[in-house]
Amino acid sequence: MILKDKVGLVVGVANNKSIAYGIASACYEQGAKLAFTYVNDSIKKRVEPIATEFGSKNIYELDVSKKEHFEALRESIKKDFGKIDFLVHSVAFAPREALDGEFIDTSKEAFNIAMEISVYSLIELIRELLPVLNDGASILTLSYLGGAKYITHYNVMGVAKAALESSVRYLAYELGKRNIRINAISAGPIRTLAASGIGDFRLILKWNEVNSPLKKNVSIEEVGNSAMYLLSPLSSAVTGEIHYVDNGYNIMGICATEDKDGKVQVAWETKGKENKE
Repeated sequence: MILKDKVGLVVGVANNKSIAYGIASACYEQGAKLAFTYVNDSIKKRVEPIATEFGSKNIYELDVSKKEHFEALRESIKKDFGKIDFLVHSVAFAPREALDGEFIDTSKEAFNIAMEISVYSLIELIRELLPVLNDGASILTLSYLGGAKYITHYNVMGVAKAALESSVRYLAYELGKRNIRINAISAGPIRTLAASGIGDFRLILKWNEVNSPLKKNVSIEEVGNSAMYLLSPLSSAVTGEIHYVDNGYNIMGICATEDKDGKVQVAWETKGKENKE
């Protein structure tokens, strides 16, 4: 098993339908020992059975807006494991109102919250956990196509993901001096708790399914397998990358599909049909 005797921390798992769960599952299947975090008591109730499922009793409180939580997390990891081999950052948030309407109307407060929770949390997490990361450790965060291109209703989260991806590149250079790697996965749309706040998400799912080269939407299991590769020694020469796991949707320009009669059907015709349903 590729991750036998390796220890990893998964930050941000919400439930068994989340991308972080898919990543944890893939790593566990390859022999990894796992630890998890929870943001509050409500989420803790969801994380506890997940940790049990993966044979772990190690769950730690982490609200990324509270500096003291990072320090306590570092000390708990040091006490329980000594050091860890990989780290998964699956944390993002923006106020609901910042995902509606026009981006230009984003308030300063909403902008700052999105940046602090979705971007700065990665930087702070790594800085605080550096003393407990093994030589050769691997770090992974999660992005989305909205960080590179305009996605309807994504608004401030798109800007936050762009900042996150840029942070990955800058961190890759600095962490490389310590023989630590960092990468991001840009997954296609998946029905998760986080995605529930994005308007017209059903349409986005259908659009990706119809217009991606592989004609389907991605699953948390598929993202998990790619993540396992990036967290494992198999990717020892890979760092600073934004790895797309979206059935190829990100390569597309003007999209077209063929209907069952062999006629070319352009993407906006598909969108129109979807909106009428």
